[in-house]
Amino acid sequence: MSHTHKIFQLRSQLNACVLGQEKLIDMVLIGVFAQGHILLESVPGLAKTTLAKALAKSLELNFKRIQFTPDLLPSDIIGAQIYSPKDNDLQTRFGPIFTNILLADEINRAPAKVQSALLEAMQEHQVTIGEDSYLLQSPFIVIATSNPIESEGVYALPEAQLDRFMLIIPLSYPDTQSEIAILQNKHHTHELVPIFESYELQSIKRKIESVYCDESVYAYIVALSNATRGELLINGVQALRLGASPRASLDLSLAAKAYAFLHAKDYVSPSDVLEVLPFVFSHRILPSFEALGLGIDSQTILETITKRVPIP
Repeated sequence: MSHTHKIFQLRSQLNACVLGQEKLIDMVLIGVFAQGHILLESVPGLAKTTLAKALAKSLELNFKRIQFTPDLLPSDIIGAQIYSPKDNDLQTRFGPIFTNILLADEINRAPAKVQSALLEAMQEHQVTIGEDSYLLQSPFIVIATSNPIESEGVYALPEAQLDRFMLIIPLSYPDTQSEIAILQNKHHTHELVPIFESYELQSIKRKIESVYCDESVYAYIVALSNATRGELLINGVQALRLGASPRASLDLSLAAKAYAFLHAKDYVSPSDVLEVLPFVFSHRILPSFEALGLGIDSQTILETITKRVPIP
């Protein structure tokens, strides 16, 4: 069975499991196929955990969930060395981070030391326990969640960690018909079955990386990145405080290729870049304080940039 047919089956199965979130599911699949980390932003109750579990089962990947709390310790995530009286020696106990898909629920409740331990794992795909380093499973993908309206007992994610997320995806409420179907329990009528085997993800990633991207489209991606790094006047004020990093350009290129691949295309067009741009760049640029005072946020800045940067 071809990858194209399997992807159609996978999207259908996930859409039947999580109703009314088709755009979300496409973006999550882009992140998973490109093996990038994902942050889902929404209020509670929009089936984020259900989606992560369904995704892991559909791809035959190991899945673990961590509920982040302010009293969490790094050892609760990565593991620790524990003294064994029987052997009179230290034994390594591995934490839940040793999995394929890690659901980091309410990640913004974790204190700084936990964030630091997770940062190493996300970037290096390894963790350090005691004096030894251990490679994580492949693929290793963090699907984190955060509630953007929470203010009690939360820690703002540092920019260095936000930059490790390939995509940040805001979830919206389902439409009326989808919510009625949820109440009728229709989303539980489909039993989840494995569609891809875990080893296939490596070949999919190679296919995504080989999707053709013309030099003019690469130049367009760089132009969009550069536009976030210099002077950008909106309503008479300098709108930008921090621009997108070169890692953001790399992620935008890979996400655009994954979007093209997901839609059965063998080349990247500027429209593919624009489809994924808000999800790749919005968390990597900081509006100036003057801009925030005028209600100018990251999305407004990106909309302005896309209008001003010529499309090839």
